[in-house]
Amino acid sequence: MAETHQKKHDYHIIDPSPWPLLASIGAFVITFGGVGYMRYLHGSEFKIFGLNLATPWLFFIGLAIVIYTMIGWWADTIKEGREGHHTRVVSLHLRYGMIMFIASEVMFFVAWFWAFFDASLFANEAIQASRVTATGGQWPPKGIEVLDPWHLPLYNTIILLLSGTCVTWAHHAVLHNDRKGLINGLALTVALGVFFSFVQAYEYAYAPFAFKNSIYGATFFMATGFHGFHVLIGTIFLLVCLIRAMNGSFTPQKHFGFEAAAWYWHFVDVVWLFLFFTIYIWGGWGAPLAH
Repeated sequence: MAETHQKKHDYHIIDPSPWPLLASIGAFVITFGGVGYMRYLHGSEFKIFGLNLATPWLFFIGLAIVIYTMIGWWADTIKEGREGHHTRVVSLHLRYGMIMFIASEVMFFVAWFWAFFDASLFANEAIQASRVTATGGQWPPKGIEVLDPWHLPLYNTIILLLSGTCVTWAHHAVLHNDRKGLINGLALTVALGVFFSFVQAYEYAYAPFAFKNSIYGATFFMATGFHGFHVLIGTIFLLVCLIRAMNGSFTPQKHFGFEAAAWYWHFVDVVWLFLFFTIYIWGGWGAPLAH
């Protein structure tokens, strides 16, 4: 009887979390809302079962659900860690989850790189008649002035490389229980991330080509723009870690929240290096530079 009683206490049912369901709903709403928003901007309809979803509101509702889910889910995860529920097995699975997430992000960027390479390497392919018409049979297309890779793009490359050094410094500091070094390293990384975003916004504002009516502009802005979005996400991720570090949340033994942010930031750095060398330097080789 005692053994049976002990088994009853060894196994318990965990209350189901609402966050996975909310995340699914938010993703569903924001997907259809995004399509509807683009149709709305284009002045056309987007009807499903007789309902015209060409409106911006559905997208923003979905975005609000996603943001609420992210904040609530991650707050619960932090709370679980503080309460000691992150055992060695749970911590290992959190690492596996972050690794698989970054792997999925790699494949996401592979799609944009492939779009750029397909358009640039086969600019004069006869079977792609419309592409030849758009590019003039060359890459960069005729009439396109490209950004000087040794100006703002080089500045942003240096900024991200410095930020990667700072986040590594912060990681080294937390492993050696150096709270001041952790805070200073994270603060510098966040500042450099914000600086990168401002430089890229300035670059976009004065770019000599547009997103529309240009295969070069479309592939350029999709690849570099999504990277800029990931920099923004990573900056917020690290800012939260900075706030937690200032509150004394991280120890040499328990700091996976920061470690995951550091992995993500290094991933963002590596993607930018590929973007810099392939799109800015190689992809614009031989074209006139904008001044």
